[in-house]
Amino acid sequence: MKNLIKTKWFIYGTYLLLVLATLLIGFVLLQNNKTLKNVIVSFFEVAENRTFDYRQSLQVIHKRPLPNKDIVVLAIDDASLETLWEKYGEWPIPRKVYGDLINYLEQKKPQSIIFDLMFIKSIRTSENDDKYLVDTMNKYPNVYTSMNLDNQPTDVRIPIDLPDRLALNIQNNSNVDFKTKYNFSNCRPILTGLINGKVNIGMTNVMRNSDGIIRNVAPVITYKDKNYPYVTFKAGADYLAQKNINNFVIDSNSNLKVLDTQIPLTKEGDSILNWYGPSGTHTIVPLYKVIRDMENNDKPNITNFDFKDKIIIIGTTAMSLHDTKSVPVQEGVYPGVEVHATFFNNMLDNNFIHKTNILANILILASVVVIVGAIVMLSTSTLFAFLSTTLFGIAYLFISYYVMELYNIWIPVVLPIIAIMAAFALSFLAKYLLKARDFEYQYKLATIDGLTELYNHRYFQDALRKQIDIARRYNQAFSLIIIDIDFFKKFNDTYGHQAGDAVLRQVAKILKNNSRATDYVCRYGGEEMTIILPNTSAEDALFNANRICKAISDTPFHLTPVDKVNVTISLGVATFPDNAQTPQDLIEWADKGLYYAKEHGRNQVGRY
Repeated sequence: MKNLIKTKWFIYGTYLLLVLATLLIGFVLLQNNKTLKNVIVSFFEVAENRTFDYRQSLQVIHKRPLPNKDIVVLAIDDASLETLWEKYGEWPIPRKVYGDLINYLEQKKPQSIIFDLMFIKSIRTSENDDKYLVDTMNKYPNVYTSMNLDNQPTDVRIPIDLPDRLALNIQNNSNVDFKTKYNFSNCRPILTGLINGKVNIGMTNVMRNSDGIIRNVAPVITYKDKNYPYVTFKAGADYLAQKNINNFVIDSNSNLKVLDTQIPLTKEGDSILNWYGPSGTHTIVPLYKVIRDMENNDKPNITNFDFKDKIIIIGTTAMSLHDTKSVPVQEGVYPGVEVHATFFNNMLDNNFIHKTNILANILILASVVVIVGAIVMLSTSTLFAFLSTTLFGIAYLFISYYVMELYNIWIPVVLPIIAIMAAFALSFLAKYLLKARDFEYQYKLATIDGLTELYNHRYFQDALRKQIDIARRYNQAFSLIIIDIDFFKKFNDTYGHQAGDAVLRQVAKILKNNSRATDYVCRYGGEEMTIILPNTSAEDALFNANRICKAISDTPFHLTPVDKVNVTISLGVATFPDNAQTPQDLIEWADKGLYYAKEHGRNQVGRY
């Protein structure tokens, strides 16, 4: 039993070493082959992102989470584009219109007005219109406008210095580094009166994942070694704090904190958005209707919408203006302004997605491997183990979905599912090895003598019967040698039973060393041993018996560390079919030869 337990532990250890060796080999290969590493990492990244998209789509179908009704997208949609183009004869429309729009909306007492539009220099806009827009924007503390950072070379555009008021002061207590991914060397400046004025300015830079889909937004972007806010992060932080703030902290868990709101950041500074639905999920108001209300202020309001205490985000949704993004929800296309609305909504709801770190992922992988290993090892049925593992994999998929829906946590799916399949296969391999070793051990208990490690008496009888059948079928001869240790009782009486056991073991070892691989060396009982020699004539058997007899007599036997003695044996030889036709007769014939050897002085081979 102790040997069986050791065997099981050996198999478990082999299983774990196999898993660890596989992981180690994979790690070394990835480190030494950057191309292979990039391919594999890219594959797993894309596959895992797809599982995120699917989970987000399911949440949308279940209408969880719900969009905030206080967020309003004032959209330059296709109808607005056509109407305004017809009215003003050009696009972009005159900037005076935006100035009038701000004054009109401010009368409605909104919380914030955020422009997802960049007011850069234009030869089609008069200086008076520019000044009017600048003065209007600088007049209201709740107006936000956008700029864009890029990496244009200096021969295209000279990078300008931005005023300190636009930069953020961030106390970073984590390993988040915005410069890894969001470090820019140039910017596309907007009107100088806006940059140097009082209006709130944020950036609109958004980067897609490797598959072209936007899942993340960086709330902070770097330019000339300074940190600048994403425009809706700036507006959202001011809204939550009820004042203009520029000082922030990133805690040791990589959370960017705004009062009680925590924005989980990746190592590169991304925040993962929690999406609310397809395009049009947030409240959409066409811009042309508001402009008509503004121009007909004394007439009934055709929009029939109350902007009081609303967060108004103004941007384009018209397909012809090409401000569309691929996103992980139904239909898969969003205008950029609705990405801003989603980010702002996440800030209000404290609803960003938190992705598990490497340590948590390792614990998840280890857990699924252990669970699947336990299922396979403890199952008595292969079908039950397969079905249980399959159900566990399905259950893990459901868990990954509900963990994201209920707790906004993105746990990995692709690697754990692969780990489940690999663990199932490796566990079955380990179980097969364990059963094989268990069978081998049980077979050994049933056929091998524990003291001498020769075949036991039962095995000898079976092997003898089989050899007679084979010899008859193929018309061959085979021989049997029976061996008895001379004066064996003397060793037990003089030196003790342990010395007798030592003699038995050493005689058995010499017999095996002087026999062929095809011979069967057995312990017949007591101090008697036998050798079955397949396909061996009487002359060859007699030669082998004499050689073995001499090998025993020429070998000194160690009974104790200080006692050394000489041992001799007597042997009897019989051959089928020359001497007998049945197992019993063959044994009797060899036994008579053994007695002949003993009666004529021992230490010799006798033939009857």
